[in-house]
Amino acid sequence: MYLLSLIIILSYIVGSIPTGLLVGRWLGGTDIRRHGSGNIGSTNVMRTLGWKLGLLVQAGDIAKGLFAVLVIARLHYGDFPFNNRTPFDDITVVQIIAGIAAVSGHIFSVFLNFRGGKGINTAAGMLVGIAPIDISIALIVFLLVLVSTGYVSLGSLSAATAFPTTLFIRFNVFHVDIPSYHTLIIFSIATSLLLFYAHRSNIKRLLNGSESRFNRLKVLGRKAGSSMRMFFF
Repeated sequence: MYLLSLIIILSYIVGSIPTGLLVGRWLGGTDIRRHGSGNIGSTNVMRTLGWKLGLLVQAGDIAKGLFAVLVIARLHYGDFPFNNRTPFDDITVVQIIAGIAAVSGHIFSVFLNFRGGKGINTAAGMLVGIAPIDISIALIVFLLVLVSTGYVSLGSLSAATAFPTTLFIRFNVFHVDIPSYHTLIIFSIATSLLLFYAHRSNIKRLLNGSESRFNRLKVLGRKAGSSMRMFFF
């Protein structure tokens, strides 16, 4: 039990590292929380400091989830501290626990008085290590929604919905053999609900029409934005 507790604590601390805040201060010379939406996530960094630093923050946040699942979880060895009633092997259960701890750390960072980002990138990193096919489909959904609406938050929420939906359709409609499906679908729904909770303020702004958006996908600057307008519009 001691080792599992250590894994949870380490994963939470790694997830709590405020990548956006650190990049903003070290490379952008500013506190990102004082600009735009005030969020430390990659979207606000991209809007405020440019796409290069935004992508750097995004990569860092994704890496936190991956590190928890692929590195910290591997610290586990020996017998499981409780009876594993899931069809997963013990290490996969530890990976799920470590991943959720990392996402929780990003949303409720111990370094920021238990406030933080929205958790999408860290969750994506976690899920790449656990369910790469389903998270890939969710990523495609995210990009399609972003391209068609310009709303990063709506794309993120759509991806959070697409992940458990993809699992459900692949297993129940196409009869794909997904190991430990029944446990994985519950885990995926729980993760999606956590992400929806983190986006509750965005949902309110989407409903009242005040949510910020990238104007015609000016994600990579004016030149890229112009090219995208020519292609999509």
